[in-house]
Amino acid sequence: MMVETVLSRSVRLICASGLALGMQAAMAQTADAPIQRVEITGSSIKRITAEGALPVQTLSKLQIEQSGATSVADLIATLPSMQGFTTSSMSVNGGGGGLQTASIHSIGEGYTLVLLNGRRLAPSTSGSTVNLASIPLAAVERVEILTDGANTLYGSDAIAGVVNFILKKNQQDAVVEASYSQPRGSAGQSSNVSISKGWGDMDKDGYNILLSAAHDENTALYAKDRPFSQSGVQAFTDHGKQYSLYQLSGNSIPGNATVRFTNNGEPDSVSFGPNLLATGKCNGPNVFKVGKRCLFDYAATVQLVPALKRDSVFGSANYKLNESTNLFIEALGSSFSNTAQYAPPAQGLGIPLNSALYAKSIAPYLAAAGVPAGATVTGATMNLRLTDAGGRADEYKTEARHVAFGVDGSFKGFDYRAAYTHSENKQTDTAAGGYMSLNAFDALVSSGKFDPFAPSGTSQAVLAPAVLHNQLLETKSKLDVIQASASTELFKMPAGVAQLAVGGDYTRQKYSEAPDAYSQGQNKQQPNFTDAIIGGGAGALPIDAKRTNWGAYGELLLPVLKNMDWTLSGRYDDFTAVTNNKNFNAAGDLIAPGKQGETASKATYKVAVRWNPVESLLIRGSYGTGFKAPTLTNIVKPLVNNGSSQFHACPITSPSDPRYPLCVKGASEYGLLTGGNAATGAGSLKPEESKQATLGFRLEPTASLSLGFDLWDVKLNNQIQTLSEDTVFGNPAVYDSLLRSYYDPIQKQNVLVAALTPFNLASSHFQGIDWDHTFKTSTMFGKLNVQWTGTYMSKAEQETPESGVEKNIGRFNSYSDVTFRWISKLTASLNTGRFTHALTANYHSGYTDQVYATADDSVVREVLADGTLGDYVPFKRQVSSYTTFDWQTKAQLGKQFTLTAGIKNLADIAPPFTIRNAGGGNQSGYDGRYADPLGRTFYLTGSYKF
Repeated sequence: MMVETVLSRSVRLICASGLALGMQAAMAQTADAPIQRVEITGSSIKRITAEGALPVQTLSKLQIEQSGATSVADLIATLPSMQGFTTSSMSVNGGGGGLQTASIHSIGEGYTLVLLNGRRLAPSTSGSTVNLASIPLAAVERVEILTDGANTLYGSDAIAGVVNFILKKNQQDAVVEASYSQPRGSAGQSSNVSISKGWGDMDKDGYNILLSAAHDENTALYAKDRPFSQSGVQAFTDHGKQYSLYQLSGNSIPGNATVRFTNNGEPDSVSFGPNLLATGKCNGPNVFKVGKRCLFDYAATVQLVPALKRDSVFGSANYKLNESTNLFIEALGSSFSNTAQYAPPAQGLGIPLNSALYAKSIAPYLAAAGVPAGATVTGATMNLRLTDAGGRADEYKTEARHVAFGVDGSFKGFDYRAAYTHSENKQTDTAAGGYMSLNAFDALVSSGKFDPFAPSGTSQAVLAPAVLHNQLLETKSKLDVIQASASTELFKMPAGVAQLAVGGDYTRQKYSEAPDAYSQGQNKQQPNFTDAIIGGGAGALPIDAKRTNWGAYGELLLPVLKNMDWTLSGRYDDFTAVTNNKNFNAAGDLIAPGKQGETASKATYKVAVRWNPVESLLIRGSYGTGFKAPTLTNIVKPLVNNGSSQFHACPITSPSDPRYPLCVKGASEYGLLTGGNAATGAGSLKPEESKQATLGFRLEPTASLSLGFDLWDVKLNNQIQTLSEDTVFGNPAVYDSLLRSYYDPIQKQNVLVAALTPFNLASSHFQGIDWDHTFKTSTMFGKLNVQWTGTYMSKAEQETPESGVEKNIGRFNSYSDVTFRWISKLTASLNTGRFTHALTANYHSGYTDQVYATADDSVVREVLADGTLGDYVPFKRQVSSYTTFDWQTKAQLGKQFTLTAGIKNLADIAPPFTIRNAGGGNQSGYDGRYADPLGRTFYLTGSYKF
């Protein structure tokens, strides 16, 4: 701990000195790099790359290799400018759904546009969010990251910026690459193998054909494999006092029971463990006695990292029709699976008061549980954790297909490009273990073959026939895009030639969701279906929606002075209303297809300037507007069951309220409903709007040193947002209409739920500084290169009319997310000719942990002087900063063979401790979204060219 503290302080001092020196987000052009005119991300005018007025970071092939990343998602996660993205660990019961995404500056994955060779990919959602797992790292030549809004060129969804993956091109050799990584212990290994071969040289032969194939695989890592995550009960010290994290679930085995009753006309309830009252102790693994219940340590049974597998193929063909015309076609196919396992099925199930189970396991213990004599029992629920059914596992499988073809060239002074893109993404969610049929389970209980209030360990064979293995959901996303653009020199100015680019695109987007019978449950479409899924959800409805949009843009580059350029750009977009082919009314009836939502059109603009007052100094800035259209599901998604909330005190406090009997004493989980907003007119969803600005410089006082920074600012208005569950449950007087009684087909009884639907209700403001410093020199040992990049967040806040402003930097917010104040990466490499050595320091600042305002939150307990556990207490603490070091050595063993060896997390620094019980997956003791649980990891990569 002392070493980590010293390192953290050192990094903090380095960051502070770097801000004084100057910072920037665009990579420096190396002194010996060839000057060439290319089209860069964020502009449609070809120019010398060093002239850019916008902050574009470029990750070269060498930098990709130095990162030690084994996938595109891992690579993106290493960038300091990335925050707020979905990680694979979030699929462990955290709603990740098998996705891995990108998010620039914590603005959100829905505001970051991901491109492949400058063209859109089919999203994994109904918006624009791309699953990075469908892009093979082996096919990537470089990555360009525009950290400024680019709506005027790319249209909707590019408010935060653009990540453009540039694939390999014009390769002639055959290249075989293989790598293997091994963390400490026997779990969490990864392996990768790829082969690529090219034929023909574009410059000499006039054509090039390239084929590439890759296979990647990661084994799962479980909570039990790491001491910092192996239990939801962990002792810790804060300000010299002893406490214990006590993160447990009332859904347990042997099962607990909740009995509701009225006494003298007043509704009340008690919870207890029948087996505990019968035997006086908690029987079985991972259970702890709390009051009259045995609570389950679910965090001890989950994964930290899911099992991942990817197969991909990529092919491209380029043909030079003549000296000024090129034809191209490219195709990508990938199959990615993410098998995420979490805790065994947890379910509250109703117990009929006239059943044999009630008579045997509930009635005899009512007095001991605290039900007053003479009280009238109105209902009973068993709270189960069916460990003998196995851990719940979802296999999320993504099949991606992407093809683009077109022509580019020059004609009579115009550079032009025209292309057609078809991209599709299909994802399935299949029950891979643990989930159970309610009917089959009820039959086992009714027959006496399974006793839910008996200890676990002997009923695996009994429950096995009830375990489901069906496909729960299939989603499909398709995108068809036609685009064309042209640029030319327009007229001469005293300082140079003005250039103009114009372009347009037409897009058709389709999205569908097909839940299976279990995921839907009994409804108007399947009235005779009586079964349900234990451990999952019910109430889903199918979606089948589509819309089209078109856009046109122009960009004008004006060299107003010899050392100053102005770029003016504008765009107009038009979106149709959404056609809903699975249209449900409020009663759940499927009605005729129709249009929903409103048409939307929007004009945006950007002004950018690049100024070299002296040769060694570049000053640049931009100001522009942007927008984001509502996603298809923002509009058409029916109001459906979305599982359980976090723990909340019941928001209904009046005994005369008909919803009051649905309350549970203390903090408890309630239900959530989510859906779209299909309204038209005044209540319809409108496009979100943004204003972005950047101001930065790069100073190169010598050929060896480059310093710079970019200050950026993004404001969002009319932001489409659903209120957080914390806001709704915490402000019942304001959001009373969203708190409803809902019949749960799994529990077979009414429950209290919060209905969360989207509105244009929020505004957000994000601000910060990106920096990038480089230093190069020759030493007696070789060429030394030091690069330091980072992001400092000065503002990240959101405001809603009823809840006011919530500031999100350095704290665990009401949406269970963290925005880090500082993220920094420092890499020093030494090239000796045959060998290249690199040492990298990665830093995340600390933050305020999840706050538990009252003892009813039931998460942290005092440790008394005698070592026993005291009461639950309200708690607030700080999560420490997180610094890790990586080492890599690359050896060029001849012209054809390269061998790279490295160690990630060289000092084996454990993730910082946290008491959070929300956000991400179900892991405890650390946060898998922000820290790597693998620890020290060794890897070896070989590349052979022939």
